[in-house]
Amino acid sequence: MAEHNPVTSQAHATAEELRLTAGDALLTVDAATGRIARFAVGAHDLLHVGPRFGCFPMAPWCGRMRAGVLDFAGQRYQLPRNAEPHAIHGTVRDQPWQVVQHTDSELVLAQDLREPWPFPGRVTQSFELRAGTAVFGMTVEAAADPFPAQVGWHPWFERRLGTDAAPVEIDFAPAWQEERGADYLPDGNRIAPKPRPWDDCFGMPDGVSVTLRWPGAVELTVRSPLRWVVVYDEPADTICVEPQSGPPNGLNTDPSIVTPDTPLTAEMSWSWRGPA
Repeated sequence: MAEHNPVTSQAHATAEELRLTAGDALLTVDAATGRIARFAVGAHDLLHVGPRFGCFPMAPWCGRMRAGVLDFAGQRYQLPRNAEPHAIHGTVRDQPWQVVQHTDSELVLAQDLREPWPFPGRVTQSFELRAGTAVFGMTVEAAADPFPAQVGWHPWFERRLGTDAAPVEIDFAPAWQEERGADYLPDGNRIAPKPRPWDDCFGMPDGVSVTLRWPGAVELTVRSPLRWVVVYDEPADTICVEPQSGPPNGLNTDPSIVTPDTPLTAEMSWSWRGPA
C-alpha cells in the first residue's frame, strides 16, 4: 500500500534512548518519537538501525489517508499531506513523549494529542520485555468530543542478519488482501492474497500472526488481536510487518470511534527463538 516511508521528523534527534533488558534481549526506545530505536537478540539486531528506521507507533491513524481529508460527524478536516498527495501514519511520531514509568524491563510513555489533529485526547504506549517475548500496548483516549481513531506499529526488520547471511523468510496465512487502486489505497474490494512482492494490506480476522525466519539465526513471530497487517517486502535491506486496527484510509471507511468512556486499545507481541 506504499505505507512505508520511514520516520522523517528530525526535530528531536538527540533525545534520550530508554533501555530495557531481559535475558539476552535488548530494546531501546526514543522518547522523542516513541520509536523503538533498537531491538537485539544476542548478537543480532533484528530491526534496521538508524534515525529513520526502528519501529514507530502509528496513531491516531495508520497508513495513508486519502488527500489528508477526514470526514467525520458532518465536518471535513484537512490534515497535512506529508506523503503527497496523502497524509500518512498519524501524528504521534512527530511529537515528544512523557516518560510515565521506566524500569529495567518495562516502560510507559504518554502524549497529548495536539495540532494538526483536531480533537483533544491522549495516547499511551507500553513496552514490556521478557525472556523470549516483548509485549507492546497502545491506547487512544478522547478528552471530550468523540473522534475516529486507529492504532498500529510500523517495524523495519532487517532483511539479512549479516552480509553473507540468507534473507529472511516470511510465513503467514491472510484471509484476504485489500485490493488497491492506482493511488495505493484500498478500493473497497477484498481479493485472494497475491504472491510477493508485497506492498499491501491483508486481513487476518482471527488476529495477526506472521513469522519471520532468519535461517540459522532467529525465528520471530509477530502476533496481535488486531485484524489487519500491512506487509512491505520490496526494499533490498528491510521488510515491514505492521499490525494495525484498520486498513489504510480507515478513518473514513472503517473507523473505531473513541469517546471519553470508550478508548481504543491494542496489543502486539514479538516472540522469538533461535537458531531457526
